[in-house]
Amino acid sequence: MKTSNFIKTLRWMRNHKKLIIFVITMILIAILASCVGDGSGATLAVGMLIAGTDGGKHVIDGPLTTDLTHEGSPDLLLNEIDQQIVKIRPMSTPIDQISRYAGSKHSGSMVVDYYSVDTKPTTAKLIEDVEPVSEQSGDGSSPTTVIKTNNNDIFDPTDTILVQNTSGYNPDGSESGQDLMLYVLSRDTNGVTVMAVNGSNVGGVSNCIPEISVGSTLVRMGRAASELDVQSPQFESLPTKNRNLCQIFKMQVEQSTLQRLANKEVGWTMSDQEEAAVYDMRLGMEKSFLFGVARQLWDNSKKEYVYFTGGIWNQAGKDHYLESADETGALDMVELMRQAFTGNAGSKRKILIGGSELISRISKQDYTRVITAGQHVSKWGIDFTELRSKFGCLYLLLSEVFDEVGMSGSGIVIDPEYIQKYTHIPFSTEQLNLKKSGVRNVDALVMTEASCLVLRYPKAHMRIHTV
Repeated sequence: MKTSNFIKTLRWMRNHKKLIIFVITMILIAILASCVGDGSGATLAVGMLIAGTDGGKHVIDGPLTTDLTHEGSPDLLLNEIDQQIVKIRPMSTPIDQISRYAGSKHSGSMVVDYYSVDTKPTTAKLIEDVEPVSEQSGDGSSPTTVIKTNNNDIFDPTDTILVQNTSGYNPDGSESGQDLMLYVLSRDTNGVTVMAVNGSNVGGVSNCIPEISVGSTLVRMGRAASELDVQSPQFESLPTKNRNLCQIFKMQVEQSTLQRLANKEVGWTMSDQEEAAVYDMRLGMEKSFLFGVARQLWDNSKKEYVYFTGGIWNQAGKDHYLESADETGALDMVELMRQAFTGNAGSKRKILIGGSELISRISKQDYTRVITAGQHVSKWGIDFTELRSKFGCLYLLLSEVFDEVGMSGSGIVIDPEYIQKYTHIPFSTEQLNLKKSGVRNVDALVMTEASCLVLRYPKAHMRIHTV
């Protein structure tokens, strides 16, 4: 009887072999999953991170993996090529270095069109004397007059204007010690019609417009509306279109097969040549990014166009001139700081990169509580010297590129928030098989990048000249 049952069982298992295999497989999967879940499985253990005694991270119950590395130290693993680039003498190529750390935008074309917008001017100069006006209009309102400036278009009805170095008056007719303020009524081709806000009293007429000398600075201030006003003159701004060209930067390294096989007194390998080539390539790119000229030329021998990128030196929107002297005095430095940080929509931390003469003059400065020399600051992989003032902080750095192009007394102030790199071809390396192609018996490597730099908000960047 028992033998008969055993035979029946064997026949059933033979007929349901696939079902039995499926059930066994599912049971094994469940067992393995439970081992991973409770950490008891040896071969399938997955590591986990725990906190250290001083904020560090440690791996337990498993090996260190790339996933755990990204979780515990997300900035540790970098792209190999990019890491090599940023390590090679970053102090010598600060512009290229900063642009790589800031990241780049992909450009689908070698030609880059970009838009930038600046701020509306706030000051104008009077181009004609304003004679005193004390006659009331026919409706008995305050006297009005038409003024003419070198930029009438910046003023709109309801604007207020501060007239620098022209005294205003108190209601009793005495000088107030405050500057004169005007109120804009209208603007047309003849000029700007205004009335005084704190004018003088003449013959019982209040708010008379006093004499205003030609050349006076007029500062556009806030608008003043009446109680029933529900509208205001429109304000519109349009961005300005600019263009730059991506330049194809290339560098090729070759080493003959015999050179590679030969015994050497020191370990000079292909990798050492690559590092030297990358540095030379970056140094050339630095000069192009600073002083290049944007052009497109036809190469008749190659039968194709060659693109040249435009440098940021010619893109900066402001200029500042330092008088020639043995040292840069305190007043010069204060004025440099004022020009660098005012009159634009820039940030309060900028970078000053200059030649050896300019850096020498700034270094001889006797700093005071107005401008102080701070400690060294490391940013973007570069060590800067920090200069602090009431206007903002400048990160100072020597660039021998200015010396090489004969501009040791010049420099440029850059707002890192508004420098943008466009890349058509990211930095890449490619092995050339010149042996199989029958060209040369060498190991060859070519490095390529097609890119350009642009300055947004040009007025946030400033050229410095020595005169």
